[in-house]
Amino acid sequence: MEHRHLTTAPCLACLASSPEGILASPMPGLDDPEGAAVPSDLPPVVDAHVHLFPPGLFRALWGWFERYGWPIRYPLLADQVVEHLSSRGVEHIVALHYAHKPGMARGLNRFVAALSARSPRVTGLATVMPGEADAAQILREGFEAGLAGVKLHCHVQAFAPDEPRLAELYEICVEFGRPMVIHAGREPKSPAYPVDTYAVCAASRIESVLNNHPGLKLCVPHLGADEFVEYARLMERFEGLWLDTTMMLADYFPLASLEALRVCPQRVIYGSDFPNLPYAWDRELKKIRGLGLPDEVLEGLVGGNARRLYGIDLIQ
Repeated sequence: MEHRHLTTAPCLACLASSPEGILASPMPGLDDPEGAAVPSDLPPVVDAHVHLFPPGLFRALWGWFERYGWPIRYPLLADQVVEHLSSRGVEHIVALHYAHKPGMARGLNRFVAALSARSPRVTGLATVMPGEADAAQILREGFEAGLAGVKLHCHVQAFAPDEPRLAELYEICVEFGRPMVIHAGREPKSPAYPVDTYAVCAASRIESVLNNHPGLKLCVPHLGADEFVEYARLMERFEGLWLDTTMMLADYFPLASLEALRVCPQRVIYGSDFPNLPYAWDRELKKIRGLGLPDEVLEGLVGGNARRLYGIDLIQ
């Protein structure tokens, strides 16, 4: 397909007006300049939302994005992703992946566990397909192999977070003291997903999960887009709720909110979504640097909070 590249972000008001969601039609890539390194005046950076998949799955994922999402600016495979970010000064990355059908999770977990074992700057998470046979055992095996949490994706895996089949997975996370990263925000909605994301995702569903599973650490990416205020209010009530910023502070989507940083900055973490980006790898870091945040909030946002959530020790 022919790509449309812009030097500035697309018309946000136009995108926001579609009843089919942000991804009602593919979005353009940006030809914004990229830096050679993390801005020197930032504290140590932990990118807590980096995707690592085996080559075949990566290419299939990029094909989906090219058709339904946006042009992929960085079609890098897993080891290249680690090298790219590390060589540019990102101190540590948290590797996320997800299974889109039963029978995939064990192999994906082994792939990420092996990569983490040979890459000291990588903390890998597990995945599992909710409802698949042996789901609980698959997750236990992932944690026992040293994976530091688990990633689920309501849009791709087609489930609501408060469904009964999730209960045993939440309780295993509590048992092991490991966080779950769950894409439970309603956006980005797309007609290409197997489920209506507005039907299965809601802050009220996450509220139910947190009420039913005391002690659970739950991180919702993209600041809970698009229910920013609702998730900020939940953070005030539930100490186990975390949010990551992924793509929401990059001035690309027609969505943005600093409410969570205002009310609970100690549980908001930076993530990029690298390498599946339509713009420069450091765009969101530059935008964050320009927010004028207090030093302690900035330090926590770009690295300190993620180190606490995942127990990360930076390499000296």
